[in-house]
This record gives sequence, C-alpha cells and structure tokens, in this order.
Amino acid sequence: MDITALIIQLASGAAGGNIAGKLLKNFSLGPVGNSIVGILGGGLGGQILGMLGIGGSGQGGPDLASILSSIAGGGVGGGVLMAIIGVIRKAIGK
Repeated sequence: MDITALIIQLASGAAGGNIAGKLLKNFSLGPVGNSIVGILGGGLGGQILGMLGIGGSGQGGPDLASILSSIAGGGVGGGVLMAIIGVIRKAIGK
C-alpha cells in the first residue's frame, strides 16, 4: 500500500460519506461527522479491497486502474460506514 493510494482512499471516503449524508438525510451526522466517518470508512474500504486483491498493487507507480479502484473503494467504504453509524445513532436516540 503506497501513500498515494491511501490519500486517494481517504479523500474519496470523505466525499462518499458526505454524498451518503445528502442522500440519507435522516441518518446524516452533519458535514463534519459525515466527513470524519467517511474518512475512516474510506481507509477501511480501501484496505479491505487491497486484501482481497481487487485494489491496485501500487508496484511500479500508480496507474489508472489502481487510482480508480482506490476512489471506488474509498467512496463506497465511506458511504457505507456513514450509513451504518447513522442508523446506529438514530436507533440509540429513540
């Protein structure tokens, strides 16, 4: 795992968390909360894809496929974790 892929995953995780927050207004944690949870989810999602062998290897420098897989893994991971945390927070609040 190189640092470039990690930065891409974290940034796309923040974006994914905020997009999920906009789509799922009932479960939104606010812009800062969505970003923080999205960053965590982006890092986790990218790492999981890397362990499964779906992410780019990062060997020989970043290529388009590894960048796109980092964006997809980070964005999806950020959105999914934000939705899970939002549902849990909503359930606890009732």
